[in-house]
Amino acid sequence: MAKKKAKQRDCDPRPVRLPDDACAEELAQLAWAVAHPARVRIMRLLSDRETCVCGEIVDELPLAQSTVSQHLKILKESGMINGEIDGPKVCYCINSEKLRTLKDLVAAF
Repeated sequence: MAKKKAKQRDCDPRPVRLPDDACAEELAQLAWAVAHPARVRIMRLLSDRETCVCGEIVDELPLAQSTVSQHLKILKESGMINGEIDGPKVCYCINSEKLRTLKDLVAAF
């Protein structure tokens, strides 16, 4: 069976110039925040509810409490979620504005 040769395209001789992208840093930060399957699952869990207590999140994931806390910290630092202390518990919810920003940045990519 003969292999087909891919048609080689001519190289553009102009120097490569990266466009100035003011949104690149924000997109990278938000994308990194959701770049782990556990953080995606946390975001999906929170999107189904208005608030969620940390212990309930731990119960839903096959991870140690300390690992879930680290993922929550990353999401909170990125602004993707908000966390409010409610006595001995912390209640988390999605920051709808940041989620919309992420969606818009990805759509414009």
